[in-house]
Amino acid sequence: MRRRGRIYLTLMGICALLYLISWTVVAPYSRVWAVALTGVASIIPLVAVIIANRDGTT
Repeated sequence: MRRRGRIYLTLMGICALLYLISWTVVAPYSRVWAVALTGVASIIPLVAVIIANRDGTT
């Protein structure tokens, strides 16, 4: 349980960091890359929830 919680928090931290970096650092240089990073960051919470809620018996 603790391991899954740590993985979940790590993934959500990466997600927040990607959002922040994409629109503060990358966007002034390339809007296309900023949108791409935002797209990747939008998928991470879905993966994090799946990992956090998976059954540990398998």
